[in-house]
Amino acid sequence: MARTKETRANAAPGAGTIFALRAIGLVLLARWLFSMAQMDLSASLSAMVSSPWACINLVFLFLLIFLPGARAVAERPLHPLPQWLRQSLRLFAFLGFLFAVWSVGAFAASAGWRRAAQAVAATNGWLLAAPALYAAVVWICRPRALWRTNIAARRFAIGRYAVALDPATRTVVVWAERRKVGQYDARELSVRWAAAGGVSAAPTPTPVVAFGVAGEPGGAAAPLGVPALARGAFGRRPKIELLWDSPAAAGHNRQTVFRTALTTEGDRVAARALDTSLRQV
Repeated sequence: MARTKETRANAAPGAGTIFALRAIGLVLLARWLFSMAQMDLSASLSAMVSSPWACINLVFLFLLIFLPGARAVAERPLHPLPQWLRQSLRLFAFLGFLFAVWSVGAFAASAGWRRAAQAVAATNGWLLAAPALYAAVVWICRPRALWRTNIAARRFAIGRYAVALDPATRTVVVWAERRKVGQYDARELSVRWAAAGGVSAAPTPTPVVAFGVAGEPGGAAAPLGVPALARGAFGRRPKIELLWDSPAAAGHNRQTVFRTALTTEGDRVAARALDTSLRQV
């Protein structure tokens, strides 16, 4: 079977995330060095030693630029960073965002909005760009599923959970971000629908998703429907649970594999397709 030759033009999924994080780190480092160049060397070094925030920034910039352990792999396109690195970057970036917003807000409150606007113009917009860069790192490192939903490939992304169904072996593998939750028999899994207030929603028809064994033309259509996922009372999001009920696992019957809220339309479509596919096993 012919294989696609790996070239520099055909980057692995996740390489863009690594590039974006390193670019943000280099921009922050360049601005920090520029600010230090306007000060005396001894004064800047003494200020760095006596400032805990400078030490936190040094660690943050080191992790952001070098990204130890980061690797773009096709099997995990949305998670090229190790879990500890992603959590660390998210924490440091959140602290940096709070510090930047507090500093700019305190300066604007004390000096007035006119002088604050003049300071933004004098720094070429850096007073607004710095919080935006920290917020961008927080957004890039947000909790995500291991991949995007691909119904044809039997891969579903619901919140931060990823579910892969194998039609040949009828097994299901569940991932919570980069952590593997477990591997289950597809016939022992079921989806339980719950509205925001804990009340089951009314069933409505749903499009059929075929789930057949490898080599078969297709699976039989499931006659049952799934609930319509409207928002619950007070605008709260509906939730689903993936349940594992194994008669052979003594003491582990009726376990909840995961429970998550359906925040986007993509989550709702993936949840409907997963429920339909499990019913057809």
